[in-house]
Amino acid sequence: MCGIVGYVGPKSTVDVLLGGLKRLEYRGYDSAGVSVINHQGQLETRKKAGKLTKLVEDIEKAPLGESNIGIGHTRWATHGAPTDGNAHPHLGGEHQKLSLIHNGIIENFSELKTELLLQGAVFASETDSEAAAHLVAAQYAKTGDLTESFRTVVRRLHGAFTILVVHEDEPGLVLAARRNAPLVIGLGDGENFLGSDVAAFVEHTKRAIAVGQDEIVILKAGSVEIENFNGEKVTHEEFTVDWDASAASKGGWSSFMAKEIADQPQSVGDTLMARVSSDGYVNLEELASISKLIPNIDRIIMVACGTAAYASEVGKYAIEAWAKIPVSVELSHEFRYRQPILTPNTLVVAVSQSGETMDTLMATRYAKEAGASVLSICNTQGATLAREADAVLYTHAGPEVAVASTKAFTAQITAIFLLGLHLATVRGTQPKEDLQVIGKELLKLPGDIADVLTTTDSTRALAKKFKDARTVLFLGRHVGFPIALEGALKLKELAYIHSEGFAAGELKHGPIALIEEGQPVIVIVPSPSDPDSLHAKVVSNIQEVKARGAQVIAIAEQGDAEVSKYAAEVIYVPAIHKMLAPILNVIPLQIFAMELAAAKGLDVDQPRNLAKSVTVE
Repeated sequence: MCGIVGYVGPKSTVDVLLGGLKRLEYRGYDSAGVSVINHQGQLETRKKAGKLTKLVEDIEKAPLGESNIGIGHTRWATHGAPTDGNAHPHLGGEHQKLSLIHNGIIENFSELKTELLLQGAVFASETDSEAAAHLVAAQYAKTGDLTESFRTVVRRLHGAFTILVVHEDEPGLVLAARRNAPLVIGLGDGENFLGSDVAAFVEHTKRAIAVGQDEIVILKAGSVEIENFNGEKVTHEEFTVDWDASAASKGGWSSFMAKEIADQPQSVGDTLMARVSSDGYVNLEELASISKLIPNIDRIIMVACGTAAYASEVGKYAIEAWAKIPVSVELSHEFRYRQPILTPNTLVVAVSQSGETMDTLMATRYAKEAGASVLSICNTQGATLAREADAVLYTHAGPEVAVASTKAFTAQITAIFLLGLHLATVRGTQPKEDLQVIGKELLKLPGDIADVLTTTDSTRALAKKFKDARTVLFLGRHVGFPIALEGALKLKELAYIHSEGFAAGELKHGPIALIEEGQPVIVIVPSPSDPDSLHAKVVSNIQEVKARGAQVIAIAEQGDAEVSKYAAEVIYVPAIHKMLAPILNVIPLQIFAMELAAAKGLDVDQPRNLAKSVTVE
C-alpha cells in the first residue's frame, strides 16, 4: 500500500526520494509528497493529490532547496479523502519543524487526537497519521531528545505502522519505527536509505537489512543503529538484493503487466531452478528446518488472500493427490477469527507475493501461537512473512510491478507443486518413478508457456470484441475451477466489469439462470486424453449454456476436436499433465483481461482503488 522512502547522504535528496517513489508506484497510491531539510537547516515540504507526476511538475516549477536528508511518501487513502491536505508528509508542533510519514493505520488515533486538541494542537488534515506527528513534536518540546521522544510515542500507538520522522533541530538524522508494516534499510557508502521494500533504493545499493517487529532505526549518513521499542540494541544479518532497477522497468512493453505476462517462462523456470534434477527428482533443501515434521504432518492449512488463495486452491488438488495429506485453503482474514483447530502436526502454508500481507501475517502468528509450524511461500527477500516462518520457499519471479498479479501467481503454483512432490517423495506416498514423470513435466513448463505466448492474437481479438460486455462468466472443474475464479478476478480488477467464476458442476444448481442471449462464457476444458478426465461433462456444460444463447470461449488442449463443435471460439494450449494444466490455462485469461481493459482505455498497471500489497487489515 503506501510507499515510503528515506535518505541521508551526499546525493541530491529530492532526486533520490522521487526516484524511489517512482519505483514504489506499483504499490498503489492516490497522493505523494516529500520533506527535506535544506542546507540552510530549514524544513521544506511539498505534497500533491493524484499521480506522482503532479508532485514532480510542482517541484520543477518551484524547486526545493538543496538537501542531503529527507523523506518521501505515496499514500493509499484510509483515514480521509485523497486530497493535498491529507497527503503525507504531515507536520507537527507549533513551529512545524517536524515532518512525519506513515504507512498503516493507527487504531487509537481518535483518543490521541482528543488529547492533543485539549493541549491546543491544530490539525490540518483528516488523517490518523497527523496525530503521531503532533505527539512526537509535543514530546520533543518536553525532553529535547528526539530519539527518546520518538520511542515514547511509538510505544503508545496501536495498530499497524511504519513511521519516518525528520526534524530541523536534527538535520542529519532520520528516525523510523516498524510495527506490522514493512520497512527495509539500504546500506550505502557514506549514505543510507529506508524503504517500504528494496525497490525504493535498489538503484543505489543492493545491500539491505530487514527491520524486525517493534524496532526503531536511527539512520545517519555514516551509521545505522537498530533498537527495540525499549531502547535495547538489536542486530540483523545483511542480505543482498538479487535484482537491479532495470528489472522493474517496462523494457519496451506497453505496460508492466504485459511485460510480466511475458516474463512467465523465466519466472517459472527460475522457481524450478536447482530444485528439480534433469531426471525429474524434486528436492527442497529449504525445508530442512521442518524435515522432522514432514513424516508426521496430518493436515495442511494454506492461508492466503486473493490471487494467492486461488494459487493455493490449485495446489490443494496436487498435494492431496501426490502426498495424501488432507489440505484446506483458508482466507487469511477469516482464519483466526473462527478459532481453527491446530496441533503440532499441522503445517500452515502461508502464501503471499510480498510477504507483507497483513491478514496473512496475522494468521500465521495465530497459527504459531497455537503450536503449528509455518512454511511461507513468498517472492520478496527479507519479507516479514519469510522471517517469521519456520521455513520459507521463495518463488523467483523477480519484482512484480503491476497491481494485478500474473507471474507471481504462476510462480506460486509452481512452488506449491514442488512442495507437493517433495512431500510425496519424503513420505513415500507415490512410486518414485511416477513422481519423476511429473517432475520432468514441470521442467517442460517454461517452454510450454513460451508456446502459449506466441499464439495470443486470437485472445487479443476476442478481448476487443467483448470490451462492451456487461458481465462475463467463467466455468471450470477440478483444477480448472480455481483458474475460473482467477480469470474472473483478473477481469474485475482490470476492466471493472462484473465477472464470476463457477464450478461447472454447479451450473444446474443456480448459475445457469444467468445465461441469456449473447452472454460471454469462458470455459476451462479438461484434457480429453486423461481416462479420469471430466472432459465429457464439461463439454456437456458448454452445450447447455450454448443452447441458452451463450457465446462460449473455450480454453482447451491442442488436438481437442470435440470442443470445437460447440464453442464459438477455442484457444488452444499445449497438452501437459492434468495437474500442471492450470499454469498454461490461466495465461490466455490474463491476456484477455489485460487487453479488454486496454481496449476500454483503462490503466492496466494501476487499477482504481487497488494496492499491490495490502499491509493493513
